[in-house]
Amino acid sequence: MNREQIFSLIRAHLAEELEVDPSRITEVTRFKQDLEADSLDLYTLVQELEDSYGVRVSDEEAAKILTVGQAVDFVLASGVSATASQGPDSE
Repeated sequence: MNREQIFSLIRAHLAEELEVDPSRITEVTRFKQDLEADSLDLYTLVQELEDSYGVRVSDEEAAKILTVGQAVDFVLASGVSATASQGPDSE
């Protein structure tokens, strides 16, 4: 998967989970300040990253991911393959 695909999937998940317009979500969008995500929302996002991309996110790493772009960077740095995921599932 490339950066744009991962960003699109994360944006779609956030838009659905937080009930916000996807156009509000860019790579510089901050989870807490811009999207008003609480700790449960962030936990859900971490779980989604782990399940969808097969990455492992420690509590320390998760605490450093403050923006959508940083989440994309983390997934890319984890070596996600092109076949890793079809995208976040809706619940």
